[in-house]
Amino acid sequence: MLSRSALPRTVLRPLALATALAFGAAAMTANAQTATAPISSNGTLLSVSAHAEVQRVPDIAHLSTGVVTRAADAKAAMQANAEQMNKVVAAIHAAGIAERDVQTSGVNLNPQYNYTDNQPPTITGYEARNTVDVTVRDIGKLGEIMDVLVGVGANQIHGPSFEVDDKESAYDEARRGAIEKAQARATMYAKTLGMKVRRIVSISEGNGGFSPPVPMMAMARMEKAGADTSISPGENTLSVDLDVVFELGR
Repeated sequence: MLSRSALPRTVLRPLALATALAFGAAAMTANAQTATAPISSNGTLLSVSAHAEVQRVPDIAHLSTGVVTRAADAKAAMQANAEQMNKVVAAIHAAGIAERDVQTSGVNLNPQYNYTDNQPPTITGYEARNTVDVTVRDIGKLGEIMDVLVGVGANQIHGPSFEVDDKESAYDEARRGAIEKAQARATMYAKTLGMKVRRIVSISEGNGGFSPPVPMMAMARMEKAGADTSISPGENTLSVDLDVVFELGR
């Protein structure tokens, strides 16, 4: 028979601690989800932690793009930037990107300095930057869109990052996997101890995880003439962690 101290990541609690367990569940952080049931007057509590992951091919991409311009004076730098940026934004919408998926993330104007030994720095001109964040909901067009942006004057592109649109269904699948693992583990412990699993006392969902893939993105052209920028979205991993308390009995 296994000793209670030898159970990794699994805790057996006598029912004398039931009240403390109930108060602990009520005091969990706001981002955790907890379901509890009344605790019986006899038996043993078994706490099991379970982790499950699911993989999904992302169907949304995020990137930032914009224009950097330089001129001798601030007004000229901003004016040149506005003219070039208008073309970039028009191209974004012409590619089928909706208004709600385009958001300005920064407009900056900074002086450019010349530094000389033993002399105060002097302003030699100004640099203007305008950047927008873009959500692309058709990943198949992502490489083509990036090439179009460069073609109309975008000289700054960062990304892309990838996301799964329907994350909740993926997390629900991970939740089912985690609870099945927890139930199987509880059954194993109960049988080893000569007991039975009576019921689940509480289920606590902690912070799971989201692991985006490292995008295989390159602004360099493929060997084939006229090919779009190569984009490989890979897979995203979504995970769930559960803490499940079971009641065991004879």
